[in-house]
Amino acid sequence: MAYNYDDSNIFARILRGEIPNDTVAENEHALAFRDIAPKTPVHVLVIPKGRYVSFDDFSANAPDAEIAGFMRLCAEVCAKEGVSLDDGNAGFRAITNAGTHGVQEVPHFHLHIMGGRPMGPMIALRD
Repeated sequence: MAYNYDDSNIFARILRGEIPNDTVAENEHALAFRDIAPKTPVHVLVIPKGRYVSFDDFSANAPDAEIAGFMRLCAEVCAKEGVSLDDGNAGFRAITNAGTHGVQEVPHFHLHIMGGRPMGPMIALRD
């Protein structure tokens, strides 16, 4: 499958400094910032600095150092935002969406770290 990255997407523009953000943490490989329309008390987006469309694109094509840097930043965000289990907190949810079935809104891989309250089942059960 070909991944068609759109350099005009909002996260690419944030990475280029064209759009401001509320940065939570950053390293050489990734940027974490607060969601502009938070769904939970803690709602932070973590994005790689590379051009990846989705989780599978990132996982298959990013260099090991970039994957490790991204994941380490996710752990840093969880600790900083007070949702890390390591700190004795009640936990969080990490979500990534891909494609139309996943209802992906921005075609740049991103992970939502959400917490601060119980969220219920991940998907509503249907008969």
